[in-house]
Amino acid sequence: MLNFSIARLPRIEFGWGFFSRLPEFIDGYGKNVLLVTGAQSYQHLTGWGQFIDALEARSINRVHCRVTEEPSPYFVDDYVKSFADRTFDVVVGIGGGSALDAAKAIAGLLKVQCSVMDYLEGVGLELPYKGPAVPLIAVPTTAGTGSEATKNAVLSVQGEQGFKKSFRHEKLVAEYAIVDPELLCNCPAGVIAANGMDALTQLLESYVSTKSNEFTDTLALSGLLAVREALIPLYRCRRSNAHTEDEIRIYLEKMAYAALLSGITLAQVGLGSVHGLASPLGAFYPIPHGVVCGTLVASATEVNIQSMQSREPHSRALAKYAHVAEMLCQQTFSDKETAHSTLIKLLAEWTCELELPRLSQYGLVSNGLDKVVMHSRGSSMKTNPIVLTDAEIKRILLARL
Repeated sequence: MLNFSIARLPRIEFGWGFFSRLPEFIDGYGKNVLLVTGAQSYQHLTGWGQFIDALEARSINRVHCRVTEEPSPYFVDDYVKSFADRTFDVVVGIGGGSALDAAKAIAGLLKVQCSVMDYLEGVGLELPYKGPAVPLIAVPTTAGTGSEATKNAVLSVQGEQGFKKSFRHEKLVAEYAIVDPELLCNCPAGVIAANGMDALTQLLESYVSTKSNEFTDTLALSGLLAVREALIPLYRCRRSNAHTEDEIRIYLEKMAYAALLSGITLAQVGLGSVHGLASPLGAFYPIPHGVVCGTLVASATEVNIQSMQSREPHSRALAKYAHVAEMLCQQTFSDKETAHSTLIKLLAEWTCELELPRLSQYGLVSNGLDKVVMHSRGSSMKTNPIVLTDAEIKRILLARL
């Protein structure tokens, strides 16, 4: 039976040049806006100067907050406290996942004036969040995290006692997600590779999630098709500079679309073992999130499949992995085992071509694996298609050490 529930989503405005409409949306909330962006990249966005001019023409007062790295709870708390005597009608996050997550958390706390640690799952007091939140408009400038479509703000503290956890509530969902592929034009090849593999991983893990449903499966498959058609060609174009403007435009549109869908699906049905590992790896080591996803997705897929073949041979996820293989490889297979092995090989080839580094390049060594495994069983691991043993999780890491 077709039974499913879909949680709140933003109003989505998707299209080339839609960034130019942002001042109009801001004006609909009022004349006082808090802009949350990355450290410097916003200055190079197509249309940034016109955007600022349009705000001034509409007499919109702006305060600018810059996110220089992955946001920590302390970063969020400091900004929230500094704005205690200010009133904002809307918060606008413009940037990659870090900027959008920071904007989400700040928007959720400006009116509450509490520490985000009161609500951070797994490490804080975990009090129920009741709001109210300041309305949020999310404008992604990378194609990976899908944060514009989710209800969680990921915050992290890096180091030996570090953590990477979410402040999560439906009141944090953006009112608008303005997805303009033109804003991706200045993304370098390395960013395209890591973020693109993040989107692919989120789509794949959502598709085989234990909570997946017909609605999210349709979106995940559509996103995976877009990744197949755009990620490797876009990366090659960026590496060689041998492309036409029309080619780039098509690839950017497809990757922006794939990333958006990955955010929608993960918000509805969860993720899997790669993201379960991404949390401790990103907390204990200076590994960018997209790099974790890209470097682990092939080995995690292999371990998932082998574990199900051994212990749960009738799992529907095995058929789903085979279907993904046929779609990504653009061929029909005579049996699931051949499909599975071909999918794993393809993902490994993409990881190699996209030059995604191994975990050891960020300081992970063999005697640190047990600690990572011990901290990997968060919310993402709970929707993995099979419950993995510690030894199996360790095998995923060893393959990319």
